[in-house]
Amino acid sequence: MADSKDLQQIVERAVAQVLDLQVPTLRAEIVRSVMAELPSLTATPEASSETSPLSLVQAVGNVHAGTTQKEILRALLDSGSNYAARAALFVVKSGAAHGWQSRGFGEDEAVKDFSLDMTAGPVAHAYQNRIVTPGNIAEMDPRFVGSFGGPENEQILILPLVLKDKVAALLYADGGASNLMDAASLELLVMATSSWLEVTSLRKQAQKDVSDAGAAVERAPVAAPMQTVSSFADPFAGHTPRHTAAPSAPEPEPAAEVVEVSAHAAAASAASAPAAATDPFAGMSPEDAETHRKAQRFARLLVDEIKLYNQAKVNEGRRHKDLYDRLKEDIEKSRSTYQKRYGSTAAASGDYFQKEIVRNLAEEDLTIMGANFRK
Repeated sequence: MADSKDLQQIVERAVAQVLDLQVPTLRAEIVRSVMAELPSLTATPEASSETSPLSLVQAVGNVHAGTTQKEILRALLDSGSNYAARAALFVVKSGAAHGWQSRGFGEDEAVKDFSLDMTAGPVAHAYQNRIVTPGNIAEMDPRFVGSFGGPENEQILILPLVLKDKVAALLYADGGASNLMDAASLELLVMATSSWLEVTSLRKQAQKDVSDAGAAVERAPVAAPMQTVSSFADPFAGHTPRHTAAPSAPEPEPAAEVVEVSAHAAAASAASAPAAATDPFAGMSPEDAETHRKAQRFARLLVDEIKLYNQAKVNEGRRHKDLYDRLKEDIEKSRSTYQKRYGSTAAASGDYFQKEIVRNLAEEDLTIMGANFRK
């Protein structure tokens, strides 16, 4: 029995000595084999970090950090340069697209006031259909190609920046010499920029309404509906292309076509007697009519913010027809805010917050809100 134990110890020592000698070689061989099977993980670590979800969140955050049109659009171009080698923003006004700023073209103002042909190719398709449009550089305006050249792989992308259902600007993007182009990230970034421009415009108007609330101004009946569509809803109203600007004009802002807020706002902006007859507030005193308009705008601001920060829930709620259940907390908080401001005013009877929920979130289909939504 003792001999058997001695033999076992001798064998264990011998095996341990052999293993000690072979383990380093074995370890090196295993590492080499594993690395040979994973070439994609060691080839381009930079590419994966550039398109990580975190960097895209940061890009949208940079856009949302802007408080003026210039800051927001510059953030769009700066962040967009992470997803395209070259990007240029063309502001649309009166059916024409004028260059504003660019990234990757040598200078930020390389495309300044370049007038882009909008009658053909991917530019026309993106503008007319308000959708992201890929294309080939050969389909672009020959003047553009002659002035700025094209990408190595010849692939381009035109992204419309849409505000209130109208194209306010067009973003041109291509891969340049590096073929860097992430179409999905660019599309999301442009959508986030569009939404944020609308929200900042609405917030400024709401702040103005609050500051004006304490000062009642006497107006003649025909002068009451003087709030124009453009002064409220055009976030780029201050821009004039450089080649047409007056000598005393301030520094240009990006410009876009006037964005209509609603049929009520459009009717209210007209000053003629026939238009006043179609004004839903025509029979009210000027003060009450103005209160109703302010309540409408404030309701629109609140609902736009709900929609902006809950887009995924909105889409799911519309599909499953339970939108109110998914957004109940946000809706009721905003309803409370609206009631505190306008619940005891002449606009209380208009119930504009409820109407805006149905119009904006439910797209005029009350069944989308679900059975728990109070009518």
